[in-house]
Amino acid sequence: MLIAMVFAALVVLVTGPKWIAWLRKLKFGQTIYELGPQSHKQKQGTPTMGGIMTTIALTAAVLVCHPAQWNGAQDFLWPMLFVTLGSMAVGFADDWIKVVKKRSLGLTPWQKIFGQVFVAVAFAVYCYLHPMVGSKVWVPFVNIEWDLGIFYIPLCALTVIFIVNSANLQDGLDGILSSVTAVGSLAWGVLALMISQAYAAGAFTLPEANHHTLAVFAFALVGACIGFLRFNHYPAKVFMGDTGSMLIGGATVGLAFLTRQPFLLLLIAFTMVASSVSVIIQRYYYKATRKIYGEPRRLFKMTPIHHHFELSGMKETKVVLMYAIVTAVLSLIAIWGVSGAKIL
Repeated sequence: MLIAMVFAALVVLVTGPKWIAWLRKLKFGQTIYELGPQSHKQKQGTPTMGGIMTTIALTAAVLVCHPAQWNGAQDFLWPMLFVTLGSMAVGFADDWIKVVKKRSLGLTPWQKIFGQVFVAVAFAVYCYLHPMVGSKVWVPFVNIEWDLGIFYIPLCALTVIFIVNSANLQDGLDGILSSVTAVGSLAWGVLALMISQAYAAGAFTLPEANHHTLAVFAFALVGACIGFLRFNHYPAKVFMGDTGSMLIGGATVGLAFLTRQPFLLLLIAFTMVASSVSVIIQRYYYKATRKIYGEPRRLFKMTPIHHHFELSGMKETKVVLMYAIVTAVLSLIAIWGVSGAKIL
């Protein structure tokens, strides 16, 4: 796990300057949303699609550091790569159209939905049919299993789509998504390791090997994000774009479902969830007040909610630090909530 983390970080750190120079040469620059915070105008033209760096580092690290035993079609590496790279592919297509084809809206809503639904449903069906996952999920703190039956597939697919888009929404400040992902993925790695050790019985069994694989994947993602932060912290030299944010969303939700701990997304991925929830609340509040008072009102100054904190006077770096600390605290609570579960 540690080798995977260091390997992924080094790949990004070594190749990063060349990637950024290449993106700058091709003029793959970020277009800043005109209605966004005024302080973000200076970021116009910053190279984007830096998520390619993270993708290469993560994929290389998990393949090189995979446990010695491969488990065929039941090996957890395959669904992790599918949901992670599949989500990334949708984001990459969106970035490519925005940056190269110069279409500001990227993929049409239906194109994006089709791609995300395909990845989400295929991943959900795989989990449902896998003998180590199935239709049961663990409910933390109360220490019970909840069998969702056939409803597992649509609920899993909807969660995948929600988290992938939540990660995309959160990627609005320099270093914010990389920071919270590095912290959160460390927690997913620890949880996977705990489950792996619980299955250990002298021999390297399939459940132990698969959760070991998840731990390696999570730590590789930690390393890739730490390496990317070298270039993405304020003031950012490169943005990850939808390519990187959707990769992170797919990886996060994949780790949650393959460890059978999707409820822990509410803790470990709390800031991602808050980004989407704040947008939803703002939209419905806006519509409701327009209907009631005749004129629309806003509950937040701007959404996703990290922009609300920014416009309330917090420096961008302080918002990022706050998000990382919140993720760290909630991740510790998540680990504590699983430590006494029957699965361990």
